[in-house]
Amino acid sequence: MNENQNSTPVAENKMGTMPIGKLVFNMSLPMMVSMLVQALYNIVDSIFVAKLSENALTAVSLAFPLQTLLIAVGAGTGVGMNALVSRSLGEKNQKRANRIATNGAFIYILSYFLFLILGFTVVRPFYASQTGSADQEIMTMGIEYLSTVMIFSFGLFTQFFFERLLTSTGKTIFSMTSQLTGAVTNIILDPILIFGLCGAPKMGVTGAAVATVIGQCVAGVVAGTCHHKFNHEVNVELKSFRPDGKIIGNIYAVGIPSIIMQSIGSVMTYCMNRILIDFSSTATAVFGVYFKLQSFFFMPVFGLNNGITPIIAYNYGAQKRKRMIHTIKLSLTVAFCLTFIGFLLFETIPQTLLGLFNASDNLLAIGVPALRIIGIHYLIAWFCIIAGTVFQALGKAVFSMIVSIMRQLFVLIPAAYILARIGGLQMVWWSFPIAEVISFAVSLTFLIRIYRTIIQKIPMEA
Repeated sequence: MNENQNSTPVAENKMGTMPIGKLVFNMSLPMMVSMLVQALYNIVDSIFVAKLSENALTAVSLAFPLQTLLIAVGAGTGVGMNALVSRSLGEKNQKRANRIATNGAFIYILSYFLFLILGFTVVRPFYASQTGSADQEIMTMGIEYLSTVMIFSFGLFTQFFFERLLTSTGKTIFSMTSQLTGAVTNIILDPILIFGLCGAPKMGVTGAAVATVIGQCVAGVVAGTCHHKFNHEVNVELKSFRPDGKIIGNIYAVGIPSIIMQSIGSVMTYCMNRILIDFSSTATAVFGVYFKLQSFFFMPVFGLNNGITPIIAYNYGAQKRKRMIHTIKLSLTVAFCLTFIGFLLFETIPQTLLGLFNASDNLLAIGVPALRIIGIHYLIAWFCIIAGTVFQALGKAVFSMIVSIMRQLFVLIPAAYILARIGGLQMVWWSFPIAEVISFAVSLTFLIRIYRTIIQKIPMEA
């Protein structure tokens, strides 16, 4: 027996015994619901901000790259911690799972202090690089909004840490509970703080940031409480803690590709904003609205990802090939159904979707054809998302990173730049379907390789 393993037998987790259909439903549905609510409050946030002015909507949209970076670090670190904890539990090595969780807490604390510093130092030059001195109102509102979100991001990191621990042991219902409470708090506080209702001061765009931060803190407290009371399979052991370089390295070996993969989204949105602002601030606002809307359809797929990652990792650790394959096939089917709904809505009612954001005639003129063109990529994106999840769960997150870098930096941005120069604004939106086609081809190639080199070599159980 491994000296790090417990000497007493460890009961089999449901991820190794429950029928796959029921397990995926049990693990993923709470995460999908909570991510859907997360997407909803992102949209509601922008809907309220749009009622202030189109400049206010543009200011919040321009914050997206650094907000994405903030979330990327929190989520990507959680991917690494989640996968390693689940695999250790699958191997019946609870002691190692505890050490991974404790080192994960240490990493999250360091991550917060990094963004605290960035909140005080980089926000102003970041906005200046996108707006210049062309519109001081957009820059002022944006700086107030983004600084607040970054400086008080400790709630977000706390939320990520405890939710990923709950997910790694299959207790996704509690992750859903924490995200729901945070989202509902945000939605309630948004109009109160933005417009000064119920005796509160009228804070405008800054009120939206304050509501977001308070919602994240509430979610963090709820997630921490649920972990302490119900998640006894993994313990955070702070007594006599010393950072373990090897464990931290293992967490980042899985997590950094995920962080980079999501951070590339920050670079992509920043570059797209620079391309679009040359046409008009309204074009940038359309891009921001698209990102809010697409989250409503992609977030449930990401919730599905969060649910199936520990299932695949656990059964990989337990060497249960049939359960892994069944999980992958079922998740591909569910992901397709979710993104197909997005495709239908983008193609049939783009005016209604844009109307949610108090769209002007100019915004509608640009946004309607934009959504219809971009919506085409929903027909392909589902496969790439699930394939990336499989890579991460099996410790090959570098494949996900390669696909993401290629899609967003080597295809999408160059395509958008070239199309902007030869065809104008209307052609820029075609860069999204083009990038997705290339991403599909590379993801399929990697998935076939993963199957032949890892999955197929696991003995097929009875």
